[in-house]
Amino acid sequence: MYKNMWPIFLFIALSLILSGCYSEPLEANKVTDEHPVVKKESTIEEIRQELMNKYGGMIPLEWGEKVQGVKTYINTNEKIIALTFDACGGPNGIGYDDQLMDFLQEEQVPATLFINGRWIDANETIFRQLAINPLFEIENHGTLHQPLSVTGNDAYGIEGTLSIEEAINEVLLNQNKIAEITGKKPKFFRSGTAFYDEITVQIVEDLGGKAVNYNVLGDAGATYSKEQVKQALLQSTPGSIVLLHMNQPGSETGEGVMMAVPQLKKMGYRFVKLEEWNQLLL
Repeated sequence: MYKNMWPIFLFIALSLILSGCYSEPLEANKVTDEHPVVKKESTIEEIRQELMNKYGGMIPLEWGEKVQGVKTYINTNEKIIALTFDACGGPNGIGYDDQLMDFLQEEQVPATLFINGRWIDANETIFRQLAINPLFEIENHGTLHQPLSVTGNDAYGIEGTLSIEEAINEVLLNQNKIAEITGKKPKFFRSGTAFYDEITVQIVEDLGGKAVNYNVLGDAGATYSKEQVKQALLQSTPGSIVLLHMNQPGSETGEGVMMAVPQLKKMGYRFVKLEEWNQLLL
């Protein structure tokens, strides 16, 4: 009965083969979840070459704090808040707000610390103490605190990385520094000024991290008054990621945090580290 049906079988087989070979073309700079993590044994030069081959010739279409691929909140209805503190380094950014950090320890408030390479160099003893404190997690705030760009875009008057190679260095050199000192590779990256293009977000992911920003601006670069900091934190919602600074002891950030935390606790919120909620970052 199958004698005269071979043309039909042939047609079906060809259809399946052709359908398996065809796929819709990806948008030029579309962020996907299929980023090949660079092999552990690769040298820095091999990593640079691999990623330059991958992204060379691409022109970024986006620039800002919320480009595609950047994580800004935790996708949950639980009343949790992730307090994140940047330490930016540089001539005016190597301070340490010990009163703020002592308060977090006294109140047992977990926090995620995004640390710049220049700050580590200026505060290595303090950095090592923070790194072994289970209340805190250490993450990557870049090597020179530059906006992350492949074309030299700037933000707030700070020139961004000029090329793919410079973007890789901004992420990778401090990532390696942190891993060497702490024995633990950072999971997350936040660029200087929190600005990216979508190509550099993919580069961060290829290097094994996630670009993380915020949905609550806690202190506006440590320029807010204590009342403004307090009010900003009280606007948090379940899953909020708050951006603050721990490197400006002369600012009112610490006082504002100290005012807000007890009220947030009374409202039923608890504080978490980002690493505990990695899979729910959006």
